[in-house]
Formats: sequence, C-alpha cells, structure tokens
Amino acid sequence: MHSLPRLRALSLVHLKLSSIDQLKQTHAQLITNGLNSPSLLAKLIQQYCTLPNPQSIQFYAHLVFKHFDKPNLFLLNTLIRCSPPKESIAVFANWVSRGDLVFDHSTFIFVLGACARFPSVPTLWVGRQIHARMMKNGIMSNILLQTTVIHFYASNKDVGSARTMFDEMAVRNSVTWNAMITGYCSQRESPREALVLFRDMLDDVCGTKPTGTTLVCILSAASQLGVLETGVCVHGYISKTITFPDNDVFIGTGLIDMYSKCGCLDSASSIFMKMKDKNVLTWTAMATGLAIHGKGKEALKLLDEMGAYGVKPNAVTFTSLLSACCHAGLVEEGLHLFHIMKDFGVTPQMQHYGCIVDILGRHGLLEEACEFVKGMPVKPDAVLWRGLLSSCKLNGNVAMGEKVGRLLLQLQPEQCSVDVSPNSEDYVALSNIYASVERWEDVEMIREEMKVKGIESKAGCSSIQTIDNQIIDVL
Repeated sequence: MHSLPRLRALSLVHLKLSSIDQLKQTHAQLITNGLNSPSLLAKLIQQYCTLPNPQSIQFYAHLVFKHFDKPNLFLLNTLIRCSPPKESIAVFANWVSRGDLVFDHSTFIFVLGACARFPSVPTLWVGRQIHARMMKNGIMSNILLQTTVIHFYASNKDVGSARTMFDEMAVRNSVTWNAMITGYCSQRESPREALVLFRDMLDDVCGTKPTGTTLVCILSAASQLGVLETGVCVHGYISKTITFPDNDVFIGTGLIDMYSKCGCLDSASSIFMKMKDKNVLTWTAMATGLAIHGKGKEALKLLDEMGAYGVKPNAVTFTSLLSACCHAGLVEEGLHLFHIMKDFGVTPQMQHYGCIVDILGRHGLLEEACEFVKGMPVKPDAVLWRGLLSSCKLNGNVAMGEKVGRLLLQLQPEQCSVDVSPNSEDYVALSNIYASVERWEDVEMIREEMKVKGIESKAGCSSIQTIDNQIIDVL
C-alpha cells in the first residue's frame, strides 16, 4: 500500500465508503500519516458502524482506540452512539468492568438510549443498574439525562419508574413532558393517565407549551379510549394554537385516526380531503377508519388513489385494506389483494396471513383457511390460531375448534417467561366451544386444568365517562 499525502488521506474520511476494504485502507492511511485527531477517528468509527456486518463493528471500530495510550472518552461515546443497541450496551459493560474511564453525561445518555431501543426484561435490569450508577456519581441534574431515563423506563414498560423520575425533576421542558405522555400512550392500560398529564401540562406554572408531538400523542390516547368529547376539545385547541393545522401531516393523520376510532367517519373523511400533504401514514389511517366502519369497497379505492397521488403503500396499509375486506365480506377481493402485495414491494408478514385466515374463516370457508395455514412459508403464531378458533365458534365447527384450541394450549408453555403470564384467553375460548354444544364435562375439565395451573380468567371492565358527576356514557 502506498502512503498518500496527508491532505489526500484526510479527504478519504469524509467520503461515504461502502465496503470494509475501503474503510480499512482509509484507516491505514490515517495511521501512516499520523492523523490521530479524535474528530477524524470518530468519523471513521461512524463509517465502520454503518456497515451491515456487526463483526466489523466489534473488531475494526475497536481498533481505533489503539491509537491512544489512554482511552479516549469522546471516541467511546461515539462508538456507543453509533453501534446497534445490543452492541452499545455490551461496549459500555466492557468499559465499566475495566474501570479506567470516568463517564460523562453523553455516555449515559447514549447507553440508556440504546436500552430504550432494545426493550426486554434483561435490558430493564441493565438500565436500572446504569441509573443507579448515575445516581451514585451524582450527575442526575442534567435535564436531557433525566428525560432519557424517562424514555428508557417507558420503552421497557416500567411507566411507574418513569413517572417517579418525572415527578422528581425540578425543571421540565417540552421533550420531558412528551417522553412521559408518549410512555403512557404506549401502554394499553395508561392512555387515561396521558390525558390527565396533558391537562397538568396546560396548567403547569412554568408555561411549557405542547408541541406537535404532544398533540399527536394526545389524539392517540383519545382514540384508544374512544372519548370523542376529549378528541374534539383537543382538535379545538389545535385549531386555536396552530395557524394552519391542515398543513401538518402528522396532526392531520392523528385527527383522522381519532375521529375514525371515535365513530365519526364523516369528520375523518372531511379532514382527509382538506389535507394538502398526505404521507403513507395518512392514507393508512383513512383506510383503517373505513375498515372499522365496514366500508370495504371504499377502502380498496384508496389503493388506486394512492398510486395517482404518488404514495407507495406499506405493510401496514395492506393490513388495513385486508381488514376492510374482512369486515365487508369481500373474500375474492381480499385474496386478490394478498396476491398483488409483492407487486408493490411488500412481502406478506404474519399479520397479512392472519387477515386471510380471518377472511376465509369468518365466511365459513374453514377448510380453505386450514389449507392456507398449511401452505404458509412461516410458522403460524398464536394470534393467527386464535382468529381461526374464533371462526370455528362462529360457524359452529366444534371438531376443528377443539383441534385448534388444543394446539393453542400446547403453545402456551413456549410463550411463558418472566414477563409473560399464562394466557387465560385460550382456555376460556376452548371452554366456550364445548359449552356451545353442551359438553359440560369437557368444560369442567378445562376449568379444572386452569385451576391446577393457577390460571385465572381476566375480569371484564367498563369505563364510565362523566360530566359534572352525571353519567353520560359507558364504554
């Protein structure tokens, strides 16, 4: 290898190099020319981390540290920030064990960000240890760091710890409020808490104003709860505070989703027509709204309109369209839609297979649904089998329902882990199949099996909406 002039070698770092060989040559030129500036080597690390092969990150990116007699914190932070989440956590753990670096705010922000992007029970445990180290080091006063802690806990479904961190903060900005509100919205059980927190944000003495992200999250919370009155109030707030809400594609999409799920399809359609810019999320939200209201043919027309508008449908769009076919009883149209997905560059995923099984099963084509499942290139999951079991009950096919139900019960041990409790839904569904034909001994057998395994049926619940202590709706 010939050594290039220093300026020529310097320019290589700023190029977008696409192969490991090119990066290794650039790395060698930096070494031979004595170019060991941390900013240059940080760019080299970033380039290594963009390669698809994780081994290049683990080996070559780490070689950059050998340019220095003492570890360089700036380069370590760059490596943690640019690596895939799992690798970022491993890199941090390795340097913690070495004990020869004092970490700063950026280090903890980047590693907790990685923990947020890689949610799991082990990650939650690691993140709690990182949080404890931060408290021990006395660096918890940084607002960005505190906000990252909230984001980490919320992403790992520990909204209680996220709220504790939120309540302990002396100063909060809009990003902090958004992190906590988003955390509530991401949990099925917590959208009401998101609405309460939004009200607290409006009353906050510091005067922090909601951003577009805040409003999109609150619209999502209202749609999850189906509280139209709240959604309309948020829409009014948006109209008063945003000069041209029709120009904001994300808020417009949120309004379409909220009105559709709250039963006001006409309002959703009106907003959709007024929007000047629509992305794939907007079209998908409208398709989902039409699907919910049984407007299958209208939903299918959107696919042609999307093409004319220059928007390419994605996997979620096809899920909504297939769902619309299911609700409207459009069997042939649904099958045709499934077969042309690949023409749009969308590979069928489990949810699409599940929609087809649902379309066939709900309309009495149970044998065809079973044959479809057998021909799937992927192993069916529990959700798909539950859809077929529901169709068996709907059509009174006890024999097939019993087979599917027993198969679901066999899948249960595979799903049980530290964070997943046994699912009572499958036991209850099979029990209902037996009860529909008065096979009471089998019903008793299922109930006894649940009792032995300590599986309890989840109690139903209702939500009561009140205004001035007057009950106006039961959800």
